[in-house]
Amino acid sequence: MNIAVRIDSDEAVREAHETPLELLNPGRADRFQKDTIFPVFARLRKEDPVHFTADSDFGPYWSVTRWKDIMAVDTNHDIFSSAQGITLPNLVALAEQQRVLGELARPRTGGGAGFITMDEPEHGAQRKAVSPTVAPANLHRMAPIVRERAGLILDSLPIGKEFDWVDLVSKELTAMTLATLFDFPFEDRRKLTYWSDMVTNPPGHGPVKSWEHKFQAMGECFTAFEDLWNQKVNAEPAADLISMLVHNPATRDIDRDTYRGNVILLIVGGNDTTRNTISGSIVALNQFPDQYAKLRANPGLITSMVSETIRWQTPLAHMARVAKTDFELAGKTIKAGERVVMWYLSGNRDEDEIENPNSYIIDRDQSRHHMSFGFGVHRCVGNRVAELQLTIIWEEILKRFPEIRVSGEPVRNFSAFVHGFESLPVIIPSRN
Repeated sequence: MNIAVRIDSDEAVREAHETPLELLNPGRADRFQKDTIFPVFARLRKEDPVHFTADSDFGPYWSVTRWKDIMAVDTNHDIFSSAQGITLPNLVALAEQQRVLGELARPRTGGGAGFITMDEPEHGAQRKAVSPTVAPANLHRMAPIVRERAGLILDSLPIGKEFDWVDLVSKELTAMTLATLFDFPFEDRRKLTYWSDMVTNPPGHGPVKSWEHKFQAMGECFTAFEDLWNQKVNAEPAADLISMLVHNPATRDIDRDTYRGNVILLIVGGNDTTRNTISGSIVALNQFPDQYAKLRANPGLITSMVSETIRWQTPLAHMARVAKTDFELAGKTIKAGERVVMWYLSGNRDEDEIENPNSYIIDRDQSRHHMSFGFGVHRCVGNRVAELQLTIIWEEILKRFPEIRVSGEPVRNFSAFVHGFESLPVIIPSRN
């Protein structure tokens, strides 16, 4: 089954253009789930590239949709702060959190400010503490382990029978890698996947049944990582992320909320981005079968295909900042205290920056020219880990399978932040 390329469907384009511009709210999660968000971004890039939404579930916010304007915000950390959160904050969710925790009569169990929600110089010091874990030397040591695990995963897949690629491949590989990075008990690795899904989903989506269920899971996560911290305190320094935090002078005395925030950052950043790009590569190659044929004919294109997939999929749709002072951007005045959302998903489809941006072209010139990892001081610290996993899984796929065929419509995340897939039915017709 070749799944349809729905980016310019008549209905989605009509809805995007019939909505009065002042009422257009690009943060609506249902558009992302239905894969109808792209006409909204195309309209905003053309008509109102720095767009103000006055009323939404997130409160008022600015949307920045063109590449050059996103760059102007992302690289200016002196004006645009991360300290008040790096996503669109759902006001309903925040109110429910306070209600539930009040009824439970216990302190807040949410993570505090991880280093991604810090400004300089605090951000740089904490980021530096974990950077050696994802540095080239450590990744070089990890590569054979990732390759062995990728091979085991792929060799276990059924042939000629439909299965969920997200569950059996994308989640499994990223959980294995993340458990290694944390030195988390390997047999419990899928807890990391579960906790990531509990963080990023509202009730009724993903595994989240209720707000109580969500907060209970977060409590379990934090208890497990408190235990891991205590183990590392009494052990020799090692190359895993928690040991780095425990033994680095800049982070060994951080408060519990900050530690919890860092844990959530590293779980979600290490899980959702890579797993959704792995799934996105299967979707893209099925939507563009000529590119799949090109890849099979020339496996040397894997490196550029990986970068093109990261651009085309854009696994995190946005990041947000809050203006510290008034700032003029594209003729609009953003006032101090106002939230600004950088829509990476839109910037990666900007016609003025990327030729034929809605097409998936695995041998593009400058294939690494994308904004999925962000820019400036907050550029994704784990970008090389993501690229390593994607490269290895596709090297091993091409050794084994002439084709992985999407057999039904993917189920996408109900989220304006995590741009990915709940499930993806596929069939592998045969082995090489």
